[in-house]
Amino acid sequence: MAVPSYFGLTFEDIVQKYASVVHSACVMRLGNAYDADDCFQNTFLRLYTAAPEFREEEHIKAWLLRVAINECRKYIRDNRRTVPLESVREISLPPTDDADDISWALMRLEPKYREVLYLYYAEGYSGEEIAGILGKNSNTVRTMMRRGREKLKKIYGGADDETI
Repeated sequence: MAVPSYFGLTFEDIVQKYASVVHSACVMRLGNAYDADDCFQNTFLRLYTAAPEFREEEHIKAWLLRVAINECRKYIRDNRRTVPLESVREISLPPTDDADDISWALMRLEPKYREVLYLYYAEGYSGEEIAGILGKNSNTVRTMMRRGREKLKKIYGGADDETI
């Protein structure tokens, strides 16, 4: 099997370029790095074996994120009988010194809200693009973003939209 190449980028270049994005999305979805590692590997394995065709280089990132999120969903479905540590005892990650880092608060949200807010704030996707990545209706995504922001406000102690 030939190693796929896209827009002058080798498979290794793509892994290097998008590794942190894909891993972060998996961690945000699953809540821990160990499970995220499995989904991360499966995502890039799918790229290697499927060798999809892309119209533009920008589509590679969106495709990888969609596959990563689907891998996470599959992982959750296949392992739903396990009890997450967070349900046994409340774990609260303290805020960091970086006022712009909301990852600790995102980790306290339900995965469906965490997912859309991460893609919007951390990856810079629009609501329409998120809908395409997640395979959801754009109105559903906007509703999830609104509800997720409301939950973040409670976590932050009533912060307004300007700070979130």
